[in-house]
Amino acid sequence: MIRFLGNIEAKADSKGRVFIPAQFRKQLLTDKEENLIMRKDVYQECLVLYPESVWNEELNELRSRLNKWNARHQLIYRQFVSDVEILAPDTNGRILIPKRYLALAGIQAEVRFIGMDNKIEIWAKEKTEQPFMEAAVFEKELAEIMKDLTDECHE
Repeated sequence: MIRFLGNIEAKADSKGRVFIPAQFRKQLLTDKEENLIMRKDVYQECLVLYPESVWNEELNELRSRLNKWNARHQLIYRQFVSDVEILAPDTNGRILIPKRYLALAGIQAEVRFIGMDNKIEIWAKEKTEQPFMEAAVFEKELAEIMKDLTDECHE
């Protein structure tokens, strides 16, 4: 099972090429993942790299929750799948981020790769200089989620 962890800085060159961090590349090679799927995140101003097998699992899950005979569901599915790029790292471990994706995520040159379980996020470095949540809010939210899980286990 793929699990990416870490927070690694990198630089995109003028063409939008960036090296995938070595620890992430190693995992991709170990799991024989040759292609990556890139899309803009649904909620955040960042890009998401999915190993192809993870992307297929996500699509299967989404498709299982949508009725292909419902026009609104078809629009949701189409929106999700229509703006993706299939990327294959070159022999040096670099990927080319298309210019439109650089613009969508506000990336100039410096990026931060963040391992997010089975996916990798790519952020403009300056957007990650501050915590994503204030410490007190994070503590409270996490405690509430864990309390809810504990309550469910005892039911």
